[in-house]
Amino acid sequence: MAKNKIIVVEDEAAIAKMIAMNLRVADYEAEVFYDGGEAARALRKNHEYDLAILDVMLPGMDGFALLEVMKEYGIPVIFLTAKDDLDSKISGLKGGAEDYIVKPFEVLELLVRIEKVLERTNRLGSRLKVLDLEINLDEHTVRQNGVEIPLKPMEFELLCVLANNKNIAISREKLLSMVWGVDYVGETRTVDVHIGQLRKKLHLGERIKTVSKVGYRLEE
Repeated sequence: MAKNKIIVVEDEAAIAKMIAMNLRVADYEAEVFYDGGEAARALRKNHEYDLAILDVMLPGMDGFALLEVMKEYGIPVIFLTAKDDLDSKISGLKGGAEDYIVKPFEVLELLVRIEKVLERTNRLGSRLKVLDLEINLDEHTVRQNGVEIPLKPMEFELLCVLANNKNIAISREKLLSMVWGVDYVGETRTVDVHIGQLRKKLHLGERIKTVSKVGYRLEE
C-alpha cells in the first residue's frame, strides 16, 4: 500500500523534526517546511499531499492564510498550534480545518487524529501490510502469507490499531479507548486477553512486545 504523504509546516525546528520523525515511524511520508510562504510556493510545483499539519503563527504566511492555499488543492488540514484562544479555534474550524490541536500535545493523540482525518476524507488506504500480514479494512479480513486467519471483531480492530501505530508503545488504557471506545467500562485485562489471542492466532509472540508498566508495541 502506498504511504500517505503529509506536509508539516512548523517554524520551531525541534517540534517539526520530532513530528516528522514520528510520522515516518508510523509509516507516513513527511515533508517539512519552516516558513508558510515557502510552503505555499512549493505547493504550486507539487501538491500531492494527503494531509497538512499547520502551525498558526508562521513566518512568510500565517497558518490561516495557508489554509486557504491548502483548500485550493483539496488538502485536509490539522492545525497544531500554541494559540489556544477560542477565537483562533473557531477561525480555524469554521475556515475549513478538519481538526485543531493545542500545544503541548501527545504524539499518539496526533497520530490517532491524523488517522481519523484520513479515514473521514477517504484518503486512508483500504489495505494495511505489516510483517507477513495483509489486512483488508473493507472486507475485515486478515491474510497471513496468503491464508485467511479468522479473527473476532475486537481482535481485528486491535490488530488494526497496532498495525497503524507499529513500533510505538501504546498503553492499555489508550488501547481500550481506541478499540472499545472512550465510554467502555471494563478492565485493562480485556486488552491482555485479546493480545494473547492475536499472538496465538497470528504467531506474533515475538512481534507484539509487552512494554513494562506501559502496554504493548507491534514491532516490524
